[in-house]
Formats: sequence, structure tokens, C-alpha cells
Amino acid sequence: MDMMSEQTYSSGDGTHRDKPLRWLHGEVRTPPFGAAARVQAGFLLRRLQMGERLGMPHSRPMPSIGPGCHELRIRDRSMQWRIVYRVDADALLILAVFQKTTPHTPLHVIDLCKRRIQHHDTNQPKE
Repeated sequence: MDMMSEQTYSSGDGTHRDKPLRWLHGEVRTPPFGAAARVQAGFLLRRLQMGERLGMPHSRPMPSIGPGCHELRIRDRSMQWRIVYRVDADALLILAVFQKTTPHTPLHVIDLCKRRIQHHDTNQPKE
């Protein structure tokens, strides 16, 4: 399995109850994202951190990956980007960032996301 960075980002001064972003894989940076697409992705991720539930056309459920999993849909000029995420009680997990080139999510992306969730969940400290 590829190396995963588990960077956690939280915004604000700590007085808010926003969910931190926990990046298991991927990044949103220009390039390859265009500047407007990067801003849109950041804006949508921020809304999710604040507890907002997004629906179409911005986000859709991905039950094929697991419960609570969704994909953000980002349009970038003539390209489409997807950010696969899961909403947990304590964080927003970013499972994958990829360029959408086919009508369906590639099976290898679904399988990678499932493995990343399993790895994350088995390595979480028990309370």
C-alpha cells in the first residue's frame, strides 16, 4: 500500500467546534488544480468542516466505499476533479483526490479508499 500522510488541519483559534481535515491521501494545489477550482474545493471543504451537509451538485454519497463516504465534485475549466471524503464524529477524512475522466468512479480508486478507511480505523486509539 502506498505511503499515506495523516496530516490534520484545523482552522480558527480553537474556540470553534469545526471538524479538522485529516488528509489520508491527496492534496489540492495549483497546479494541477486551476486557481478557481482550488478556491472552490477549499470553500466546500470549509463548509463541511463547519458541519454543513452538502448535496448535489456539489457532493454525492458514495455507499460503494462505505457509510458516511461522499465525493466532492469540482469543475475546473474542461476537467472534473473528485475529492472522496468521510465525515467522522471528530474529523473530516480526505480519502482520495483524483481527476475524473470516466462516467464512473474507477474501481481502483474505490478499492484504495476502502483500504485507507480500514487502515485508518484499525490504527485509531480505542477510548
